[in-house]
Amino acid sequence: MVAPLSKPVLIIGERGTGKEMMVERLHFLSARWENVLVKVNCAALPETLLESELFGYEAGAFTGAGKRHAGRFERADGGTLFLDEIASMSLRLQEKLLRVIEYGEFERVGGDATLSVDVRVVGAANVDLPAMADRGGFRPDLLDRLSFDVITLPPLRYRKEDISLLAEHFALGMTRELERPFFAGFSELGLEKMQAYHWPGNVRELKNVVERAVYRTAQDEPVSEFEFDPFASPWKPVLVEESPQEHNNPVEKPRSEVLELPDDFKGHIKEYEEKILRQALEAHRFNQRRTAEALGLTYAQFRGYLKKYGISAKG
Repeated sequence: MVAPLSKPVLIIGERGTGKEMMVERLHFLSARWENVLVKVNCAALPETLLESELFGYEAGAFTGAGKRHAGRFERADGGTLFLDEIASMSLRLQEKLLRVIEYGEFERVGGDATLSVDVRVVGAANVDLPAMADRGGFRPDLLDRLSFDVITLPPLRYRKEDISLLAEHFALGMTRELERPFFAGFSELGLEKMQAYHWPGNVRELKNVVERAVYRTAQDEPVSEFEFDPFASPWKPVLVEESPQEHNNPVEKPRSEVLELPDDFKGHIKEYEEKILRQALEAHRFNQRRTAEALGLTYAQFRGYLKKYGISAKG
């Protein structure tokens, strides 16, 4: 409904929910679809650089400005400008942005000529902008102007019905990339694991997990195993925080000083084994035979570990 209009739109959602894809749909379903869609990540640029990127600059405006530079607003004239992470923009730049949205006018950095553009602005954020405005971190007048309509994207954990559909889409794409003749699908256990996981990284994380699982599974076997945390390892190094003095006078440390070794080695291993057993049981819905198989243990060995640590196999 809002796509055909030239009004500003805000897209709110957690990381990985598909905010950029929503912007692309808004643009290509609008009358501006034949013109350019320009994207800017406001959090990726310092304030001075972001200002010159958005509004452009005149030759000699600052050191290194050898010639006139057209900003993103000029390049987006007649099209759509997507401002991602808009909450990171300074209040001073927010004021300049408000003027462009309100009147379609701005000046290049270091210039005094007023330029006019016809640009539809779409902003995106993963924070509560109204609360931020109440605390003084975002201009209320800009928020009012941007929020002609607000599209809030739900996280994947509240869209369970979409998981299998998206997973199959990503799996087919990975199958083509691997040049395999077909995708054998997901096993029932594999589908249960994906439904049980909470997906903090949302659709982006789902894509990574599924693609990783597909390439690690033989092409004629259905996908059952997923590595949700590729960094999980008992040998993962521990980050040691440096004191301010160490930071100012960096000295290369021996490897033995970088890793924090446990005082009680056996106790550390027992704690890790118990954690793995509990997580595996939960991931397999407390089905003991499936859990044992996933851990590479016989059923008798698995039962022995449960008894050793006094772990209940009931959910």
